[in-house]
Amino acid sequence: MKPLSLLIEILIILGVIIKNIEAEKHNKKQKERNVTTQVSVNEVKRFLSHILERRKLIKVIYQRENALGKKKIQRKLRIRGIQNKDLSKRNKNHLRKQAKKNFTDEGDQLFKMGIKILQQSKSQKQKAEAYVFFAKAANMGNLKAMEKMADALLFGNFGMQNITAAIQLYESLAKEGSYKAQNALGFLSSYGIGMEYNQAKALIYYTFGSAGGSMMSQMILGYRYLSGINVLQNCEVALNHYKKVADYIADKLEKSESIPVEKVRLTEKPENLSSNSEILDWDIYQYYKFLAERGDVQIQVSLGQLHLIGRKGLDQDYYKALYYFLKAAKAGSANAMAFIGKMYLEGNAAAPQNNATAFKYFSMAASKGNAIGLHGLGLLYFYGKGVPVNYAEALKYFQKAAEKGWPNAQFQLGFMYYSGSGVWKDYKLAFKYFYLAHQSGQPLAIYYLAEMYATGTGVLRSCRTAVELYKGVCELGHWAEKFLTAYFAYKDGDIDSSLVQYALLAEMGYEVAQSNSAFILESKKVKILEKEKMYPMALLLWNRAAIQGNAFARVKIGDYHYYGYGTKKDYQTAATHYSIAADKYHSAQAMFNLAYMYEHGLGIAKDIHLARRLYDMAAQTSPDAHIPVFFALMKLETVHLLQDILFFKFTMCWKWMKLDNTLGPYWDLFVIGLIVAVLIFLLRNRYG
Repeated sequence: MKPLSLLIEILIILGVIIKNIEAEKHNKKQKERNVTTQVSVNEVKRFLSHILERRKLIKVIYQRENALGKKKIQRKLRIRGIQNKDLSKRNKNHLRKQAKKNFTDEGDQLFKMGIKILQQSKSQKQKAEAYVFFAKAANMGNLKAMEKMADALLFGNFGMQNITAAIQLYESLAKEGSYKAQNALGFLSSYGIGMEYNQAKALIYYTFGSAGGSMMSQMILGYRYLSGINVLQNCEVALNHYKKVADYIADKLEKSESIPVEKVRLTEKPENLSSNSEILDWDIYQYYKFLAERGDVQIQVSLGQLHLIGRKGLDQDYYKALYYFLKAAKAGSANAMAFIGKMYLEGNAAAPQNNATAFKYFSMAASKGNAIGLHGLGLLYFYGKGVPVNYAEALKYFQKAAEKGWPNAQFQLGFMYYSGSGVWKDYKLAFKYFYLAHQSGQPLAIYYLAEMYATGTGVLRSCRTAVELYKGVCELGHWAEKFLTAYFAYKDGDIDSSLVQYALLAEMGYEVAQSNSAFILESKKVKILEKEKMYPMALLLWNRAAIQGNAFARVKIGDYHYYGYGTKKDYQTAATHYSIAADKYHSAQAMFNLAYMYEHGLGIAKDIHLARRLYDMAAQTSPDAHIPVFFALMKLETVHLLQDILFFKFTMCWKWMKLDNTLGPYWDLFVIGLIVAVLIFLLRNRYG
């Protein structure tokens, strides 16, 4: 119930009570007056007459009593009628409330059933069945189910993308105070997908979403304040937003260890993309299974790890993980023993939590000098699981595992010195071990380093460093799972669904998602955006990716300004971006493009010598550049030679620059073709 309507109801109730009290007081006074009047009349009549007057008086009194009796009876009947009406009304209200409660309970149950199916399902068909329950629950007014359905309509889960319907549902949910809906409307406004492109409106939606508790909105605002996107750049505000999300992620990570989701780059070459190392191809998986069954211990451990955490596109399957680990452990693999210990320590469907079994397998692995086993024993002693708490023993095992380079053990040592658990607090040592673990990507180590930089604990305070570290932690959130669903949607040809998922991640500050979204947009296969918006939006995303250190994106920005895609042609700006990519990232493509611009004096002063040097550098940087550089240099030397000859003999007769007018702007391609034809002719004559 809204506060205003509640206040009005309270005032009405108070008003009724006050009126009733006043009415009761008035009736009481009236009765007192009636009694006084009646007594005085009787006395007068008694004195004025004897029998006749007395009879008359009795008759009058009797008539009055009858009248009063009738009024009382009528009043009683009226009261009973009102009471009966109130009772009937109350019963109706009760039945209505009960029906509403039953309706709500049924909606909740349907939603829970949908969630259960979604969590337990492995196939897409089973997962699709969960949305049947969500649809029914949403029809009963279940807000969470409505959010699920709106997301499905927006992201195109199971082929049911409908942006218009999603927006209508989100707008309805936003009125109910749904922070997820606020976030979604902000995202759609920021891209102009199905809504008016309006960054100011998007910012308002994100602000309301973050105030309501949306972690995504917090992250988006953090990225915007960090980069100064439609807001004034403010590191401290960005720090505040990112810290809230990082605290939430760190809490999740402390309860269960998580591994970052694979992020496939669509900008890879097609032959690399089809067999991308980030996603395990089905045929390769079948081959690995064959090798594992044949007794390849290393493959057994690898498959066990992939199924344990659900990596490279494989579903998480504890039973398969345990199966492969047990096979490898039987063959003597210390890693497999350690992972079995880990499974029993954390507990799951295949290996129920059992400290004694965990201790047994960790001990077996540790006896072989295995770092994971040593770290596992350290955890048991540190938390007192199955053994008494013993910080000295824990420290010993963590140190041994850390010396072998195990990042989780390095983190645990850092945490002991940071918190003073069993040792004196030493922030310098804590920083040392956190930094070592952070270099291997240990997420909690990154979080504690961010904490140290944010507060200036043990190090000089640095807002920028803290924000960048917090950002790294935030990007480990469950929302990163959209990288996989977006990739598979792209692979299946569902371009619109893929774009929406990548675009949301791009809005949250993921550099890979920014370049992937831009790549999809420039392909012009998208149907949910007008064609004239695609290049400008792609340029915006390439720019954001470039700022975050993507060399390919930096070259792309140069291309967009060179050809005038989504912006005006600007050779000078193009040359600037190519120079950054060449100097900072040693991009062979940027060197080649810059060499061409120096060769022709496009946006920069013509310099043949610098062009030659850049062509040579491009060839040295990348083997793929050898052939293009060879032809470019052949053309450059030929044209340069012709220019020298013409300048010497025919300076006054014919100006070389007229070639553009006579042969067209692409005359240099004809020259390259001619050179190739001459080379082929000479080679044939030589070996013919």
